[in-house]
Amino acid sequence: MSANVRARRPASPPPGILHAVPTTTSQRFPHSRQDHLDADERRAAASKGLAPGRTKQHAPGGLNLTSGEWKLLVVIIVIAAAVRLFRISRPNSVVFDEVHFGKFASKYILTRYFVDVHPPLAKLLITLAGFVFGYDGHFDFKDIAKVYDNVPYVAMRMVPAVLGVATVPLAYLTLRALDCRATTALLASLFITFENGMVTQSRHILLDSPLIFFTALTVFFWVGFSNENKQRPFTDSWWAWLLLSGLSLGAVVSCKWVGLFTIATIGFSTILQLWNLLGDLRVPPRLFVRHFIARALCLIVVPIIFYMAMFQIHFLLLGSSGDGDGFMSSEFQHTLGGKNMADTYADIGLGSQVTIRHVNTQGGYLHSHVHTYPTGSKQQQVTLYPHQDSNNDWRIFNVTSEGDEPFDWEHSPLEYIKSGSRIKLRHIATEKHLHSHDVRAPVSDVDFQNEVSAYGMPGFTGDANDDWYVEIEHGDKRDKESYKRLRTLRTVFRLRHALTGCYLFSHKVKLPDWAYEQQEVTCNKNAVRANSLWFVETSMHPALPANAPMVNYRLPGFFAKFFELQQVMWTTNAGLTDRHTFDSRPDSWPRLRRGINFWVKDHRQIYLIGNPLVWGLSTVAVGIYMVVRGFLILRAKRGYRDFDNTKVVKYDSLCGFLFVGWSLHYFPFFLMGRQLFLHHYFPALYFAILLSCGVFDLATTALRPRVRLQIAAVLAILAIWNFARLSPLAYGNPWTKTKCEKARWLKTWDFSW
Repeated sequence: MSANVRARRPASPPPGILHAVPTTTSQRFPHSRQDHLDADERRAAASKGLAPGRTKQHAPGGLNLTSGEWKLLVVIIVIAAAVRLFRISRPNSVVFDEVHFGKFASKYILTRYFVDVHPPLAKLLITLAGFVFGYDGHFDFKDIAKVYDNVPYVAMRMVPAVLGVATVPLAYLTLRALDCRATTALLASLFITFENGMVTQSRHILLDSPLIFFTALTVFFWVGFSNENKQRPFTDSWWAWLLLSGLSLGAVVSCKWVGLFTIATIGFSTILQLWNLLGDLRVPPRLFVRHFIARALCLIVVPIIFYMAMFQIHFLLLGSSGDGDGFMSSEFQHTLGGKNMADTYADIGLGSQVTIRHVNTQGGYLHSHVHTYPTGSKQQQVTLYPHQDSNNDWRIFNVTSEGDEPFDWEHSPLEYIKSGSRIKLRHIATEKHLHSHDVRAPVSDVDFQNEVSAYGMPGFTGDANDDWYVEIEHGDKRDKESYKRLRTLRTVFRLRHALTGCYLFSHKVKLPDWAYEQQEVTCNKNAVRANSLWFVETSMHPALPANAPMVNYRLPGFFAKFFELQQVMWTTNAGLTDRHTFDSRPDSWPRLRRGINFWVKDHRQIYLIGNPLVWGLSTVAVGIYMVVRGFLILRAKRGYRDFDNTKVVKYDSLCGFLFVGWSLHYFPFFLMGRQLFLHHYFPALYFAILLSCGVFDLATTALRPRVRLQIAAVLAILAIWNFARLSPLAYGNPWTKTKCEKARWLKTWDFSW
């Protein structure tokens, strides 16, 4: 009977009353059991979202580093600084994309508006360094290898270099926060320190080093938050890590849109956290909602505010007209200094002097100049020109035939232009009429595209090929008259050629040098409606009284400018489809098949290429994870309980997170048709390097610490040897043809000597 009797544990005391817990220790159990919770306290902890089990103090963000490790970190930072800052002043000339990003710094300092496909944060940091060290913005950064003159280029290069150095300790801290051993974290930091591609990219005025830094910072903060979340949510420390994660997300996407992949990585992890909370029956719905709202605020709202704040700074700095005007709408352009337009007459009639703008292609002006087409009719050119100019001025005449008296617009009563009106447009500066005929366009040489020219001479009334019908497309709901007749800035219309029936048309096709690369204007029989729409921007007529209605652009506010610029950036980015000498496709990146030539001079070259050992190990680690994870899934289907093993769960979570980060930073590039280069792989490479070290940590679990350290030392030495072998390409040091050939591991590495 006694064998069937089960002893009951003493009842728990009522909530709020402390109960005695044995504090005795023994040789077998030397540690006190006071840090355990009884059943009631576990239940109460779960209701608050706390992790079950122990409540003892934990290090912030799960970073339990010894004083020796902090000293080791200082040594690592010194080594990384030495590697990245060595001879950073060489070469003293423009390198690769410094042509673009140095030029953008100049435009910020000169406040001249420009358009770039990348958000502004990294460019603003580089500009700040140049401004602080006295750069006046007058160097043009025109050509690669152009020698710097009165440019603090070293200070500007220091921004990506310092951020590249800072990425190294972040890798160490991230792996330690992921509960990897110090040896593993040290190996990862050395791999990144001596990764040739990252070193080369961080030594010049380029954006990828800030991008990688903020990617690494985001991952570090998120891992720290995840560790805090396992302990006690909604503490000050918990909020701090979560808020810092959101700010760093805003920073990474404010450098390049590749940061969206980092947002996707953190978003995936967030969804997994919320899913687990939703399935935990100990977490009440109200607490789940608190978790959801906290993450939504810090990981969605905060990054958006940060991102928009960077563009507000961008707009505040670029207050003057510049070469980026032509990408923006007419309304946007008139917010810029030098583009302000005085109020203009709303009414348009025969004899009005007008400027006409295209609606769809960033609003260029209908333009003509004295130069003629070298082919076709060889008559005077008509183009689309993005800037204000006297050659944009036209006068509207009524239709006359040869032999008729010239139209006396100065003394005739004002006659409005209505839909269906047949008109001529005379170019005021050259006194020629807007003209089209059955001659193929100079660039778009197809049957349905006719040439548009300016034809005639002073006193010539013109011929029927100068005649155009006005077709009103739509007006402005604020101005009912704009639907019935042409009104300045209010009426959108088409011009149909009277004889051929084609429509005045323009598209994003540039004419050759003989037309100063201005935009082609044609008469299109199959015109896309959006590209055949026009509006009148300014109008003048002497018959209009001084108190006649006046109009002007409605200037957009910040949000309208912000969303318009995002659309322009997206369109411009998608349009970068031309092939480049050193572009490459994503399938070649993990194999390091090809690099990028940055700079060549006098048997010295800067060539972007990675460290073969680091790339090889990282790519192999990705493959190993996929194979092992697939194998574990198959075993689980067969009933094996591998995921009951805490070691398997730990490394599956660790490596899985890093694998997801690698995947989301790599596979989306296969969907892109634009130009791509090796450096686009660098954020994914960062995750792959951490993943390779996570695999190393797992593989060496059963080894003694000394053996593990010896293996890590061998790998580090091999990485350093590979770095040294290719270092002339990172630093632009002189080398011989023999050394060049010996360093070429693959025939596709097309560097010179």
